[in-house]
Amino acid sequence: MENLIIQLSKYIIIILFAIYTLYCFTVFRGRDKERQKRIYRKQQVLMYLIHLICHLLLFLNTQDTQLLIYYGLEVVFFATSAFVYRFVYRNLSRLVFNNMQMLLAISFIMLARLEPALAKRQLFMAAAGLLICLVVPFLIEKFRYIDRLGWLYAVLGLICLLSVFIPGVGIEKYGASNWIKLGPVTLQPSEFVKIIFVFFIAALLAKSTEFKEVAKITVLAAAYVLVLVLERDLGGAFIFFVTYMCVLYAATSQPMYTVAGVGAFSIVSVVAYQLFSHVRVRVQAFLDPWSDIDTGGYQVASSLFAIGTGGWFGMGLGKGLPMSIPVRESDFIFSAISEEMGGIFAVCMILVCLSCFIMFVNIAMKMRRTFYKLTALGLSVIYIFQVFLTIGGAIKFIPSTGVTLPLVSYGGSSVLSTVLLFSIIQGMYVLNQDEVRRNEER
Repeated sequence: MENLIIQLSKYIIIILFAIYTLYCFTVFRGRDKERQKRIYRKQQVLMYLIHLICHLLLFLNTQDTQLLIYYGLEVVFFATSAFVYRFVYRNLSRLVFNNMQMLLAISFIMLARLEPALAKRQLFMAAAGLLICLVVPFLIEKFRYIDRLGWLYAVLGLICLLSVFIPGVGIEKYGASNWIKLGPVTLQPSEFVKIIFVFFIAALLAKSTEFKEVAKITVLAAAYVLVLVLERDLGGAFIFFVTYMCVLYAATSQPMYTVAGVGAFSIVSVVAYQLFSHVRVRVQAFLDPWSDIDTGGYQVASSLFAIGTGGWFGMGLGKGLPMSIPVRESDFIFSAISEEMGGIFAVCMILVCLSCFIMFVNIAMKMRRTFYKLTALGLSVIYIFQVFLTIGGAIKFIPSTGVTLPLVSYGGSSVLSTVLLFSIIQGMYVLNQDEVRRNEER
């Protein structure tokens, strides 16, 4: 009977999530505002239903009453954040907010399946992030000259990145020295520096795109990438590089900058391959994980086994073997999702992430001030490229980079920075809407 319930429920979950995903791409068909509001409400209901069914399945499998307590706390978190955000972020993008909650719900579900204690910590960090982000619209509105602090952002970001080299503060994880420990708290500075980095390049490029100024900005941006390479955080370095090239092209419309950047990065990649042994291991594992499955290729091989075992419809929540996947709660959480929830569910999740990116770019295009436009674009690129690196590494499309899936993977720094990223874009969008309305009234 239990197996029958699990097998039926997995199809119900897939159908509900597919409907939610369909709404992401059909909500703006036509200009009926009331229809859009109805769809947003339906998305909320679908999210709560998926969340409920999955937690009931987990309880059925484990009989752990703590899961029910966590479920109640998560429902309170979703309801409270939805209620508060309507007042703080007036005229916000409801689709972006719904998607953020949906991705967090998937995170809570999978972490509760893998290790309930991680789900508890993830909930705490998400709540802390949303609480902090309640002041974002106020800061954006009050500090109207944030686009004049480009050099300050540049220096501040570099100082934060260099903090990992302070003796007794910086620590190493998974072969990269990009963490700091402050008492009981462990943080990854590069997660927050991503946002500072975008503010830095957007502010300076919005001010001037003359060759001399671009050269100065490029040197500073290259310093960020170099520091990350020295920290052996090559995934982070790749994200910073791609973000800078996209924002630079948007600001200047000069393809030669892109060609020069790609050439320089290609040279740096070859050098990194020669210098760092863990880079060679990951590249070799990407090329042929089966030849070295016991050591270097184990992560990629386990990921592919899990995805293949799940097929299109999955093994059912609680019926797979995700514990055999290395770093399953962070770098390879996509593989765990694919194994138990199925390929269709995983594809829908990718489409939800893509929906977020499309909305971010749409918001960027609507911005009037160049600084806001470039900032929203830069944050959009950071988000979608991180999604690409995580999923691409899990399916052996690209070498594994050790990057987490935004909002879904476990990680306090990652969740805080991603929630902040979403909130900054929302805050700029709200402020832009207010400015347009005031201009129309004038």
